[in-house]
Amino acid sequence: MDLQLSGKTALVTGSTAGIGFAIAKTLAAEGAAVVVNGRKDDRVGEAVAEIRRAYPNAPVTGIAADLSSAEGVETLTNSHPDVDILINNVGFFEMHPFTEIPDEEWHKVFDLNVMSGVRLSRAYLPKMKERNWGRIIFISSESALNIPEEMVHYGVTKVAQLGLSRGVAEYTKGTGVTVNSVLPGPTKSEAVGGWLEDMVKQGKAKDVEEAGRKFVQENRPASLIQRAADVAEVADVVVFVASPRASVINGTSIRADGGVVKHIL
Repeated sequence: MDLQLSGKTALVTGSTAGIGFAIAKTLAAEGAAVVVNGRKDDRVGEAVAEIRRAYPNAPVTGIAADLSSAEGVETLTNSHPDVDILINNVGFFEMHPFTEIPDEEWHKVFDLNVMSGVRLSRAYLPKMKERNWGRIIFISSESALNIPEEMVHYGVTKVAQLGLSRGVAEYTKGTGVTVNSVLPGPTKSEAVGGWLEDMVKQGKAKDVEEAGRKFVQENRPASLIQRAADVAEVADVVVFVASPRASVINGTSIRADGGVVKHIL
């Protein structure tokens, strides 16, 4: 299927690795001009070079900016003042018991996971509406529906993204702009990959694939696929939602969680 993304410009935040990088690479494969973002120039440059090696004709650029602050967002939007597709992917998590998470860490995770999307969506939405086409997608998580006790603050930010996504979608009524969330489940991203590699080193699994299956079966037993997803599988869902083909999908949350969440809606 031609996703009709040729000629569209897409910004993917936090796209030097993991799900974000997979989304950027898939968008480039589909003909979109892609803006890669990360905090460090070297990581951004490496990601851009890797996508260009895979797709030599892809128009790929990069911008280093820390999106946990208003100043970082301003740096990015000044460099790229207009995009057709905004993928609010950047985020981080840390595992701590709830009673041991200080205010500073709550602010840190909220500023990056939530406020980056607030600021960027606020900046890009008006021009999308002017030309009557655009896509804003928040990469949330199944943790928004199954709050993980080991990282409550992360789960809370993912809930906030769902509310933000639906609220911003209300401003697109009657236009060709859509705003949605995608909720991945356990995925072999760079961050999770560290856990899986540790399982292999500890002799708990023979390789990362087996470690992914064991992690899901032990920690997310409701999963229907009974394994960790590959980042490319999540990227395929996101890129479809970002395409003109998904014009009827707006104001909703799309689960790409492998059936971890036992909801019928």
